[in-house]
Amino acid sequence: MKKIGLLSDTHNWWDDKFEKYFADCDEIWHAGDIGSMELAEKFEALGKPFRAVYGNIDDSKIRAAYPETLRFTLEGVDVLMTHIGGYPGKYDRKVQSILLMNPPKLFITGHSHILKVMFDKKINGLFINPGAAGKYGIHTIRTLIKFNLDKGAITDLDVIELNDE
Repeated sequence: MKKIGLLSDTHNWWDDKFEKYFADCDEIWHAGDIGSMELAEKFEALGKPFRAVYGNIDDSKIRAAYPETLRFTLEGVDVLMTHIGGYPGKYDRKVQSILLMNPPKLFITGHSHILKVMFDKKINGLFINPGAAGKYGIHTIRTLIKFNLDKGAITDLDVIELNDE
């Protein structure tokens, strides 16, 4: 079993709560719009595997370090992650053919700043957009998600609100 910490759209905003909430995670995943290489290095410095894709605001340094789309299998779960992917019923054209011809069990996107978790019957898989963890954008509540991958299953999904205390 692997515990995953997932976030997106930090837009170069570091919150010390990231370290607190990801302390028990085995890996940290970022679905794009990291904001700077310095911020990516802060996540990498947490000492856990850091998987990320670049987003539309990310510069050439981040684009050189992270791909636009990442596909991998972990704990028996086929994962596809990209920053701009749309959502069930309105997937972005760039990913439509992949999703229909070779659908993943877990499809992760960012970009919209809108938290959304839903099972998509069309691809027989789970769609997750963790919302936005940074302070810039249309969202009013900053969020991240934690979940487990275990023997092909996605379990114990937890949405965490990063309200200012």
